[in-house]
Amino acid sequence: MTDDIAEESPGSTAPSAAGGYAGDPALRAEWDERYAERPQLWSGRPNGALVAETAGLTPGRVLDVGCGEGADAVWLARAGWEVTALEVSGVALERAAGHARDAGLTVHWVHAALTEAGLPPASFDLVSAQYPALLRTPDAAAERALLAAVAPGGVLLLVHHAGMDDGQARDSGFDPADYVWPSAVAELLDGDWRVEVDERRPRVAPEGGAGAHHADDLVLRVRRLR
Repeated sequence: MTDDIAEESPGSTAPSAAGGYAGDPALRAEWDERYAERPQLWSGRPNGALVAETAGLTPGRVLDVGCGEGADAVWLARAGWEVTALEVSGVALERAAGHARDAGLTVHWVHAALTEAGLPPASFDLVSAQYPALLRTPDAAAERALLAAVAPGGVLLLVHHAGMDDGQARDSGFDPADYVWPSAVAELLDGDWRVEVDERRPRVAPEGGAGAHHADDLVLRVRRLR
């Protein structure tokens, strides 16, 4: 399910502030509130692992999962990718669409949770999930949705923060065990996949923005063989 409304840049669909959302309303409200607290939550620059890991890829169709304010989506579109960008927060999507419009770039915006988005299966040459807040469920729905979106020959790139203190995180109301990490996706891989990168590395962090204090990344890059 997508928001197909008035165009804001050539060939782009822009998100609507009302209606058209597919997912848990409470989750949308939570992230809308978080974004509304600040005029800009993130740095506005693309994530370093995304830049590094896509350097040798031929641009094709890409799904940006949890696109936030659109820095990665805009960077990918400028690099020649055909971008579909997914986000639960309407506040974030409005900002992202504005950045794409200002840059004169085409991006297709999807206002939905990953598991509710109704994305065409096996249709993206790259699925990029940079520090996604994807909740774990007993049926591993989010992990399976990430893998299902990748076309044969395509790549899933999942990047998350390393070295989180579980106790400290839980004290602040966040339990890392509730969320999808690269290791959970790796557990689902079978002979249809080849692991190209699975490592912890120093993070190349843009200055400013939430999350800039995390020093290391967990990087999982896997290719679908068939």
